[in-house]
Amino acid sequence: MKLILLGPPGAGKGTQAKLLEDKYGCTQLSTGDMLRAAVAAGTDVGKQAEAVMARGDLVPDDVVVGIISDRIDEPDCAAGFILDGFPRNVTQAEALDVMLADKGLALDAVVELAVDDAILVSRIEKRAAETEGGPRADDNVEALRQRLQVYHAQTAPLIDYYGEKGVLRSVDGMAEIDTVSGQIAAALDSGAK
Repeated sequence: MKLILLGPPGAGKGTQAKLLEDKYGCTQLSTGDMLRAAVAAGTDVGKQAEAVMARGDLVPDDVVVGIISDRIDEPDCAAGFILDGFPRNVTQAEALDVMLADKGLALDAVVELAVDDAILVSRIEKRAAETEGGPRADDNVEALRQRLQVYHAQTAPLIDYYGEKGVLRSVDGMAEIDTVSGQIAAALDSGAK
């Protein structure tokens, strides 16, 4: 199973990715984790990424795609993978499509966790109020609003992109965790190749 999880910050992608890993035996691939691992391993692509990050710049798409390409060749991805945090825009999605096609692979599905921004904001407000010692630095309403704005401007167009390719499966990300997980399983089973 080769999947992408789409949804704004706080939609539950990480939680659902872990459940999907357990159910299908595929590996969750976080681009941030992969970048750090490639740098630590000293791979050619990791060295390129390290130089870019040392300047404080964003790692170029071709370097990120190269890291993903190397990572999905590893044995633990033989049963499949779940991309979390990539692609972030249509240009990256197109580059990912080319890389996968070069390997003779294709995505089985792109799962969108559809959520309501206002409810996400209220969740963060509630969590911040309940957190002893205060919330994490990025766990506040203003940071979430900024991240949501970036998501809608850059990442949300992927919904149309993958919808046109026929691989998009939307589920109600506002439901309880087990309900969302069940919806994802049903969507994947109905679209299984």
